[in-house]
This record gives sequence, C-alpha cells and structure tokens, in this order.
Amino acid sequence: MKAAKIFAAFFLMNLYKEVTLMNYTILNAYPNLDFDQPILYTYADDGSNKVYVVERTGKIKFFDNNTDADTTQVFLDLGGEIDLSYVEKGLLGLVFHPDFKEKGYFYVNYTTSDGTVISRYSLDTQNPEFADSSSEKILLTFSQPFKNHKGGQLEFGPDGFLYIAAGDGGSGGDPHNNAQNLSSYLGKILRVDVDKATVDKPYGIPADNPFVGNKEGYLEEIYAYGFRNPWRFSFDKERKILWAGDVGQDRREEIDIVENGKNYGWRIMEGNLEYSPSQTVNIEDLTPPVWDYGRSEGGCIIGGIVYYGSSSPDLIGAYIYGDYMSGRIWALRIGENGQVENLELAKTDLEISSFGTDSSQELFILDFRGKIYKLAKK
Repeated sequence: MKAAKIFAAFFLMNLYKEVTLMNYTILNAYPNLDFDQPILYTYADDGSNKVYVVERTGKIKFFDNNTDADTTQVFLDLGGEIDLSYVEKGLLGLVFHPDFKEKGYFYVNYTTSDGTVISRYSLDTQNPEFADSSSEKILLTFSQPFKNHKGGQLEFGPDGFLYIAAGDGGSGGDPHNNAQNLSSYLGKILRVDVDKATVDKPYGIPADNPFVGNKEGYLEEIYAYGFRNPWRFSFDKERKILWAGDVGQDRREEIDIVENGKNYGWRIMEGNLEYSPSQTVNIEDLTPPVWDYGRSEGGCIIGGIVYYGSSSPDLIGAYIYGDYMSGRIWALRIGENGQVENLELAKTDLEISSFGTDSSQELFILDFRGKIYKLAKK
C-alpha cells in the first residue's frame, strides 16, 4: 500500500519535536466523585468552569472542574429512552454546538431497540444550567443489525460541520460488508451541516462531501468509510487533523488520519494485514493506518487526543491514546517526513473508555469502572 502518499500532506506536522518522553503515572482527578460507566468527558466552551461526563447508562452530569469537587448535577437523563441491553449500547456521544453560548444547542448519540439516534437538545429556558428534556429534535436515525460496534463519537470540526462515528453494525467480520457499502451509514464517519436544514432533512450536506450529487445511490452524508468500530475520534486543534482509533477484529488495532473521501480498508484489511480480500477493490486504493499494533500490546484501542495543555510540555503535539484491554497509554508523533514515533507513557490497570480535555486542554482519562484520572510524571 502507498503509505507514503498519506504523509505527503504532513507539512502540517511542524510541531513535531524529537523528545524522549518521561514515564508517567495516573492520579485520581476527582477523588470525591464516582460515575456509572463513564464514557465521555468534555466541556461546553461557554466561559464557565464546568465539565460534563456522559454515563453510558443514560445520564449527562456536570460539576465544577476542581479536584475537590464532591457533588455532580444531572444535566440530562436519557435513561428511559435508550437501549442498554449490551455493553456497547447506550448513551454514547455528546458534543456542544460551536455557538453553544448563544444558541444553547447540544447533540447526543444513543441507541434504541431500533438502532442509532442522533439528536439535538436545547437548554431549559427557565433554568439554563440544565437541558430541556422535552426539546429533542431528531436529526438522523439508522438501524443496527447486531448488538455491537455502534461507534458513538460526535465532534464539530474546524469547518463547523458535525462529524459522526458509526461502527460496521456488529457481529464479527462485518458479515453484511457494511463498511464498504456506500449505501449504508454503517462503518463510516459521516459529516453534516446542522445549521442548514433542507426541505427533506433537518441538516444540510457540505458541498465537498465526496458523494454529493452522485447517481449511484451512495449516501451523501458519508465523509470517509471502511471502518470497523471507530469508537473515538478527535480533531487536532492546532493542525486541524482528524485522528481516529478503529477497534480491530482479532489481530490489529489501528490509528487513522481521516481525510475526505478515503477508504480505510475494513473488511478488506485489518490494520496493515489482509482480512477478507475483495475482487472489486484494489488494495493500492485503500488508505492504510498511520499506526497499528497487535494483541501483545492490547485488544481494544481507545482513540485519544492531541495534547496542548500546559502541565506536560514534553507531550505537546503528541497524540495520546490507550487500550481498554491492556490499560496501556501511549504517545504517538508523526514527523514532517512521515517518520513515526510511538512511546509508552504508562501501564495502568484502568479499563480506559475514553480520553477528554477541559477548557485548558489538560488531558483526562476515563475508567469505565467509575473514576476519572490525569497523567502525571513519576
């Protein structure tokens, strides 16, 4: 595969630094707080000191971002709306509108017995610290054939559009070949314009989405495809690059730099290894991962975040990610010539479910068992 063609555009990587990273440990960020299966940590960029934690079981909670915080409040409770019949189902994503302070809109991704729902909610006008639970406006739904691989991430890109992660629909080996099917939402990263509703949809399609105006029946919402379960993705806030961790099948976990219109290979490839050869797709036309690893290092990649905080200067510009199965945490850098450096930061006993940042761009690590941690130098 032509991995070199990915790196040709990496003039953006001018923040790359040749450094030797120190060993890190983890510290409990909020010793007085416990959560019920936390899977996302974020902030609203509204000038407040509040942070928000999404619990898979249905609640979004907020609290003041202080180490000694001892109480949380429920921003929105969707526990009665969602399907929790399997651990990969539930309330899976949350993102605040870029103009949240003015508009009061935020977006969620959750599962029902019928499939995936992407909805917009508004603040309670009488009590704007909280969401109005009756304000739901459904943007998009799609069915799910199996119980696993739902994706779940929602993020607004630097272009102002909403990006949505959708897994391949589950089972094993993508038996319906959803990830390569351009008429399916599954196995994709989608992109829509939530600020420009059309006659038939509550959102618009960005003009440069790869399949705009096609005559083949391909979904115009598709931004990139060929993913198995892109559980977590994030934007590099300085270099405007979209990073995604795609959970593997049996042999490889992968990290992708996601670009408009590219095919990331599943189920033809698993990481850099062939999985199920295709008679119609040339391997040379697939976009390989920038990094992948095998079962000796972990078994479920948790896509991370490029660090721009102030507490760990040696990590600035590095992509920090981890693995749910092994609890290991790494820092990945890609140089301006395409060279890759992957260094282990910490070995932990955490069940890492997600990474997040606060408004100061400091990094937080969520343990699915209920706690939130920070990295600290030994």
